[in-house]
Amino acid sequence: MASEKKSTKASSKDAKSNEQILSEFQTLRNEQRMMANKLSEMEMELNEHKIVIDTLKNVDPKKKCYRMIGGVLCERIVEDVMPALVINKEQLMKVIDTLNDQLTKKGIEINEYKEKHNIRIRGQDDMQRQEEDSNKEAKRNAIVVNPIEV
Repeated sequence: MASEKKSTKASSKDAKSNEQILSEFQTLRNEQRMMANKLSEMEMELNEHKIVIDTLKNVDPKKKCYRMIGGVLCERIVEDVMPALVINKEQLMKVIDTLNDQLTKKGIEINEYKEKHNIRIRGQDDMQRQEEDSNKEAKRNAIVVNPIEV
């Protein structure tokens, strides 16, 4: 009877650890998604900067232009705005490179965590099995042809 109580306590500890493992895994995946979203935003902003810089290259440097700064539209001249745009573009490129590196590291961390705790994702496992099955069937259905020497 005492051994039954111990085994029940042990199984409840395992369930908690499984829940904790799953929770940590979900946290890692959420962090990865947030990084990917932020990276996407930064890339869109970089594209906008490139378009504006390309457009302003052909414009007279003394011509008026408008720039949004902190939600306020400010009137400036092209020669004042261009250097700031180029600097922002360079900084965005650095941030994007850093985010790409972090995203890659997070992906490696997630894969290591999955392997360490033997986590399987239902949809991925089914897809892998289907690919393996189709590869096996393709090998079975393959026709072997011997080359004929002429």
